[in-house]
Amino acid sequence: MAVLLRNNVEVRGGGQRAMVFAHGFGCDKTMWRFVSPEFESDFQVVLFDHIGAGGSDLSAYDDARHSTLDGYADDLIEICQELKLIDAVFVGHSVSAMIGVLAARKAPDLFSDIILVGPSPRYIDDEGYVGGFKESQISELLAFLDANHMGWSQAMAPAIMGNSDRPELGEELTNSFCRTDPEIAKKFARVTFLSDNRSDLKGLQTKALILQCSEDVIAPVSVGRYVHAQLPNSTFVILNATGHCPNLSAPDETTKAIKGYLRV
Repeated sequence: MAVLLRNNVEVRGGGQRAMVFAHGFGCDKTMWRFVSPEFESDFQVVLFDHIGAGGSDLSAYDDARHSTLDGYADDLIEICQELKLIDAVFVGHSVSAMIGVLAARKAPDLFSDIILVGPSPRYIDDEGYVGGFKESQISELLAFLDANHMGWSQAMAPAIMGNSDRPELGEELTNSFCRTDPEIAKKFARVTFLSDNRSDLKGLQTKALILQCSEDVIAPVSVGRYVHAQLPNSTFVILNATGHCPNLSAPDETTKAIKGYLRV
């Protein structure tokens, strides 16, 4: 039970098979509120908060453990093991997509399918690879966050959300960023934006669905195509949705794509 309390785990629905939803940076499990209920009739839906977000136990944050995405993957594995899950469906948004990839490599029996929403194995451009950002841009982004968490949230959240014609979406993401523990957020941002998980994609046999928004300043289409090319058992779908958070901006389209893939 300590594991479940640590990550504010919630289990809903009555299906025989489990479906685990993981939120992105600066968010919490409520970001799935328009998507996850649509699966409760067919799945045992599992929602949780990463350490530092939502109702998680902030005292459980460990500088060493959570200095890499592997630590967050270990948290995910512990949650699944506590719930005795096997052959579950994992749905990870943004940085949680790579957390799910790492967990699937470490514990192959946990997930039969991984659904990656706006994934990016590396945000910084490299030779032969377009991640969407120059190294100097990421350095400036992190320096801004270190200096002014509130100001960074107010400036970045609307840009990440996109959909400027629907300002209420940007406001929700801004408020979510501001609710996150600022010191943990600063550390998690470095882990997120400085990670390079390209090598972790290679050889992963788990079936995968990659959901890519048609316009996304955080994870451009080129990144989604790269992830698809690296995962041998993957399906690639470009949504009409724009921005980086289709679970909020286009939940119906997101749900339809997932159901179509799972055939439910």
